[in-house]
Amino acid sequence: MLKKITIAIDGHSSTGKSTLAKELAKALGYIYVDSGAMYRCVTLFAMQNQFFSPQLNKQKLIDSLPNIDITFLYDADKNSNKAVLNGQIVEDAIRTMDVSNHVSEVAAIPEVRKKLVEIQQKLGRNKGVVMDGRDIGTVVFPNAELKIFMTASAKVRAQRRFEEMQAKGEAVSFQAVFDNLQSRDEDDSTREDSPLLKAADAVVLDNSELSRTEQFDTALSWAKLAIEN
Repeated sequence: MLKKITIAIDGHSSTGKSTLAKELAKALGYIYVDSGAMYRCVTLFAMQNQFFSPQLNKQKLIDSLPNIDITFLYDADKNSNKAVLNGQIVEDAIRTMDVSNHVSEVAAIPEVRKKLVEIQQKLGRNKGVVMDGRDIGTVVFPNAELKIFMTASAKVRAQRRFEEMQAKGEAVSFQAVFDNLQSRDEDDSTREDSPLLKAADAVVLDNSELSRTEQFDTALSWAKLAIEN
């Protein structure tokens, strides 16, 4: 029986981390966890409870953390997880531009990160898990057997995100998406608590010019090598 490993995938916004993580989890029979969706759920909770007025009332959010329950439902038809916030499926709601514009600010709060990291570590304590995010290889699973750091040019990432949002019928301009990504990159990389960093032992996957199949084949070969060693 092959040993199970932990696969940590980090990287910038819209590099396709979730897509790759889902594909790897399916191929290996592992559990997939979208850590970014968890931060989006907390952001949506803050928005629903008017904690932005317009500035975020951090203390109110911190005090409300015990009231936030985040789980995932597996959607067999789409082979993906759906985020569930306090019993309600919020997968579409957490992917809006409004949430995207606020998530980095929420994710920078140490108390929020502590709560979610604890949940994430519990989900992965038995290995056989693929998790993607911003600090998975550096904070959540520093001992992961395989760490992948994904990147791509800003324009390529913005175009992918723009097309994805257009397909969902959202009225948004390319420039707005591009500016949002640039802002999130800056926020994610410069925050004091668990900034976006490439783990020293992570392998870099630049998919600016890779097809989805090429990207998957490369990552799967790395995973198989890690499992065998």
